Amino acid sequence: MEKEFIKLIKSTLNSEYIGDDCAYLKDLEIVVSQDSLVEDVHFIKDKISPYSLGRKTAAVNISDICASGADPAYMTVSLSAPSNTPKSFIKKFYDGLISVYDKIKIVGGDLTKADKIYISASIIGKTQDRNISSRKNAQIGQKVVISGFHGSSATGLMLLKNSKTEPENLIKAHLEPKPQTDFSKKIATTQKTPYAMIDTSDGLMDGLSQIAEQSDVLLDIDFSKIPVEKEVKAFDNWEERVLFGGEDYGLIATIDNPTDDMNVIGEVKKGSGVLINGRLFSAKDVENNSYKHFT
Repeated sequence: MEKEFIKLIKSTLNSEYIGDDCAYLKDLEIVVSQDSLVEDVHFIKDKISPYSLGRKTAAVNISDICASGADPAYMTVSLSAPSNTPKSFIKKFYDGLISVYDKIKIVGGDLTKADKIYISASIIGKTQDRNISSRKNAQIGQKVVISGFHGSSATGLMLLKNSKTEPENLIKAHLEPKPQTDFSKKIATTQKTPYAMIDTSDGLMDGLSQIAEQSDVLLDIDFSKIPVEKEVKAFDNWEERVLFGGEDYGLIATIDNPTDDMNVIGEVKKGSGVLINGRLFSAKDVENNSYKHFT
């Protein structure tokens, strides 16, 4: 449903900008993105502190800028909350916002009353001296590289829903994701040819599938190369959470010459879809298994 809405909006607006994590406004030398967090959709209020909610708000928006290859610079934040919200919540929320990345500046926003907490943030990234990515830029022969662990956030959410407090690293992975600023900068400042990059906010397989579909290529992936924390493997069906669990906020990129310190998980080939250890997933297969915002 979400992807159908996006296609409808893109065709209605006849927009060349919609389709990536950010809109690249080349004439202004910036990228722009917006993200929202809604209580009981993206977070459970009694399972997350105001400070962690602030950190997560900043992280998910910074991650979109990282996926474009740009340098996160400015953010505006709109917060809607019930009228009985204590001042301490506001203070801790904004403390969390500014703690994630010291180069980002909060430059405005809006406050309104609402029945639940709704957060919407807009973010601007600078593009000078950076090669900006697009999901449609994957080239046959490029290697697929990845940053961050996968399956951690989905496992952490499962633990929180079951009132568990351990393993702490998995719970923190869900509550306070870390945007991959260093990885993004390294790719965008060294990759000279067109490349694709996307974050894994909607799941690793969703990100791979988006690149494969929009670039009209096949991504041949070795599951054993995907970085997974050992604690994740202690739970049943952990492989599904690695592939389809969202909110890990790692980055996937297709590049020409990976360095030795990069996690190479596969290769871009002629064809279509995502091949995981010989099993082919079409875009429809991935969509059927991925998180859906409107269900």
